[in-house]
Amino acid sequence: MHIGIPKESLAGEARVAITPDIARKLVARGFSLSLEQGAGLAAGYHDDDYAAAGVALVDRATALAAEIVTKVRKPDSDEIAAMSDGALFIGHIETCDDDGTLKAMFDRGIRPLAMERIPRISRAQSMDALSSQSNIAGYRAVIEAAARYGRFFPLMMTSAGSAKPARLVVLGVGVAGLQAIATARRLGADVYAYDIRPETREQIESLGAKPIDLDIGEEGSGEGGYAKELSEEAKARQQALLADELAKAHVIITTALIPCRPAPVLVTEDVVKRMREGSVIVDLAAANGGNCPLTEADKIVQKHGVFLVGHTNYPSMMAGDASAFYAHNIANLLAIMVEETESGLVFKDFAEDEITAAALITPEN
Repeated sequence: MHIGIPKESLAGEARVAITPDIARKLVARGFSLSLEQGAGLAAGYHDDDYAAAGVALVDRATALAAEIVTKVRKPDSDEIAAMSDGALFIGHIETCDDDGTLKAMFDRGIRPLAMERIPRISRAQSMDALSSQSNIAGYRAVIEAAARYGRFFPLMMTSAGSAKPARLVVLGVGVAGLQAIATARRLGADVYAYDIRPETREQIESLGAKPIDLDIGEEGSGEGGYAKELSEEAKARQQALLADELAKAHVIITTALIPCRPAPVLVTEDVVKRMREGSVIVDLAAANGGNCPLTEADKIVQKHGVFLVGHTNYPSMMAGDASAFYAHNIANLLAIMVEETESGLVFKDFAEDEITAAALITPEN
């Protein structure tokens, strides 16, 4: 069973789907692997390390022609055209926008297995790429905020005077938000957090942060651990009640996203105007329109004296660890997808396992 690992083609994407350590384990399991030469360099993984792990170093066309093709990001039209008929693709498909990717794959009989559709159940935690990469994003977002904020995060007492800790607010307490809280606390900030799901209160407090309680008249828990979209009335009430809390913040990390929907506006322009000059907003929802309407995707701008950070690919900024986490997700998924027979590895019936059944995209679903 042959796995191809092409170099990521999206501009700015530094991750690689399989690392040398994971490649060695897959080879020992019975897989053969082909890596496009240089595919791991941007993440700090060299061709020699792959070769030592038993991976064949090949050109791009050979990597894409494999029985299984694994990437981080969805394939473009050229990559789909280079894949073999009936191949299995494992990676993010990013299916919210219909750009023709799925039709092109189905026309070739290519089976797309979407990493973002791995269900959030306990048995699938080791395969949950959304969580592994969001964890990195939450950490890096705080580092970006600290680099932009022109003051100390922790309480500082010196012979030259003292500085109060930064007041930092995290909006959205999913995987990224929880890591942002933990990282900001380790840096010594005074951390507050808000989420529309009431069950997050205990998680906020367990990390040493202070929950922001708002009565918006609706409960925001959705399916699969995600938040659900609020009514327009509840959104307006939420904005109004949040305004005073946010205006007092020195740093805001926003992570509020609803799958396949525009990001909810939580930080209005009026709030930005009320914030202290030099404050920072790191908007992890920038790719979906932003939790602040002033955010510009993939740019850092200053408006009303406040820095707005709109990076859209934080895991790629930490490509080495992000790739290692993602490669583990892929390997753990492959482990439940195949079985050993006398003639070698063969695929199981994907429909018989709730994880692969959920992740596999077909023309019917």
